[in-house]
Amino acid sequence: MAKEIAGLIKLQIKGGAANPSPPVGPALGSKGINIMEFCKQFNARTQDKPGKILPVVITYYTDKSFDFVVKTPPVAIQLLEATKLKSGSAEPNRKKVSEITWMNVQQIAQDKMVDLNCFELEAAMKMVAGTARSMGITVKGSFSINN
Repeated sequence: MAKEIAGLIKLQIKGGAANPSPPVGPALGSKGINIMEFCKQFNARTQDKPGKILPVVITYYTDKSFDFVVKTPPVAIQLLEATKLKSGSAEPNRKKVSEITWMNVQQIAQDKMVDLNCFELEAAMKMVAGTARSMGITVKGSFSINN
């Protein structure tokens, strides 16, 4: 018989750096989940991505057990890494802070494709370009898919 799902928890944690302090401890502790067990499993699974912010979806069950899925880093974080910025523009419509090429957009879209709700690379690239635009990052060059 399958376990009965009690709920979901969504967090963003740095890879290999989960510890019982906030936000992990209070989020899991309030649901009765073993915090240290989650931290050990998460750190073991993400030790190859140290310091990268990784979204995680934790499914917890009525018997206090849990499963979790680690997703790819958010597009905004990947754009900041590609442009070597600390943050996006405070006024993205007026003040542009950086430029990125369509080749960079394609690489980010291919990396993030498994977590996006689209089926084609072209659609994923447009989503990434939209995020870049909302951060004040200009996408230069002409739109093309290079396989």
